[in-house]
Amino acid sequence: MQQVLIYGQRVKDKDLEYINNLFSLLQSTGTDFYVTQEFLEAAEDKLDLKQSKGTISSTEQLRSHDIDAVITLGGDGTILNAMTLILDTGVPILGINLGRLGFLSSVEKTKIKEAFEQLASGSYKLEERTLIQTHCDLPLFVEKPYALNDFTLSKRDTSSMVTIHAYIDGEFLNSYWADGIIISTPTGSTGYSLSCGGPIIFPKSENFVITPVAPHNLNVRPIVLSDDSVIKLEIEGRGENFLATLDSRFESITSDHIITIKKADFKIKLIDLEHISFNTTIHNKLMWGLDSRNQSI
Repeated sequence: MQQVLIYGQRVKDKDLEYINNLFSLLQSTGTDFYVTQEFLEAAEDKLDLKQSKGTISSTEQLRSHDIDAVITLGGDGTILNAMTLILDTGVPILGINLGRLGFLSSVEKTKIKEAFEQLASGSYKLEERTLIQTHCDLPLFVEKPYALNDFTLSKRDTSSMVTIHAYIDGEFLNSYWADGIIISTPTGSTGYSLSCGGPIIFPKSENFVITPVAPHNLNVRPIVLSDDSVIKLEIEGRGENFLATLDSRFESITSDHIITIKKADFKIKLIDLEHISFNTTIHNKLMWGLDSRNQSI
């Protein structure tokens, strides 16, 4: 590991000890590091970043540097935002979890030293994650129409439900009378889709999930389909404006927008360290197999 990029959005006082440990490891091993401009502005009054090689804040800059890995400091949202910088450069991500649940940022902050040793020695494997890509006949997420987790359509400015007409590969699927709809990748299946009753999909399953949000028909359930499918959505309702989201980004749309969702032609690479598999992560995060019946309150 010769050069890394440190990506973060904020620096909390309670995390300074752990972040300083990371920078000490980088310096003691002779690993050159860059930081994003956003992280520099958030950290310059709290951390000594004089040893950094400079800032990288665009995909073009990242592409022009020989970066071996992007180390994110935060939660899963930080990785989702880092994806919009990395895009198709092929640079892998190691997520250090300074947040809460952390399905993607699987390295706990107390394990930074062990994680860095594995990273430096090459004791890891790369796991590719599918992205979704949107296309619309009107301007929508024009610069970066990609998501690692999900795309959603939902109501806005009114309490009334919306109607979303869904088509798969040109064939009509259903009209969803609901508060909204989620199109999720396997990665996003542990996010918003899961909270709305969608299934957990393992990363290599090569599927999408269509999950309705509070459907008004009780016979409507989440659907799992091949990620080679092309999904088209049309929305209508009493209001004039609706909300479209792509991971953590959002834009207002109207019923004139016809949106197509398909698999992107590139993938994001996540660094999987030894003993940290997706199976282990969901087992620990969801506390599966933990019998709390006899534990005192």
